[in-house]
Amino acid sequence: MRLYINLDHVATVREARKTDEPDPVRAAVLAELGGAQAITVHLREDRRHVKERDVLLLMGTVRTGVNLELALEEGVLSFALEYRPMQATLVPERREEVTTEGGLDLGGTKRQQQVADAVARLRGAGIRTSLFIDPVETTIRVSKDLGADAIELHTGEYANAALFAREEQLQRLRAAASLGREVGLAVHAGHGLTYENVTPVAAIAELEELNIGHSVVSRAIFVGMERAVREMLELVEAARARLGG
Repeated sequence: MRLYINLDHVATVREARKTDEPDPVRAAVLAELGGAQAITVHLREDRRHVKERDVLLLMGTVRTGVNLELALEEGVLSFALEYRPMQATLVPERREEVTTEGGLDLGGTKRQQQVADAVARLRGAGIRTSLFIDPVETTIRVSKDLGADAIELHTGEYANAALFAREEQLQRLRAAASLGREVGLAVHAGHGLTYENVTPVAAIAELEELNIGHSVVSRAIFVGMERAVREMLELVEAARARLGG
């Protein structure tokens, strides 16, 4: 299983003062030293935290790769097509949201065609393409039909569930991961995962990649980025070891 570290919140702290620190690129180098297998950043339409310059510097600096999260917005899509990150993950986006609040809406012919066109353009440029979706059977099957290489299952409902309801959400994720693999998609997961709740998700055999950001960046304030990533990676690796792989 690969652990990708999302560094949006490093840029969020920087933009709180409109200055040049903390630097997401320096954070990425430390994250890689801690064992991160790639760096994830979301280039939003409003550029509220991560900027184009950040993405370009990251792509020129990190040794692993950059997973660029982006909405179906032509400016950001054109940027991705020009500079070709290792992976592009299509996500929903609303200006008023604090963070991504759910998976892509793949309902309706028009919307599906928009996503299919974006996927085709990205894949045509040699960019591995993933769709951030809710763990719903119909959405998983549509994702396959639209030509995606992978899906990222939204783990927010699991992360936010009360303890008595968490097992139900975990079962949803397990079933979704199994179906995704069955139909031929690579299956990733992310959103709201923390040191306290990551282990059961990391133990889902079909998952290949986790995207984790806020929890690691928060921990890094106290122990440093390298150690924060290493601690998360240890939890993930321990969960996988119990599976035998």
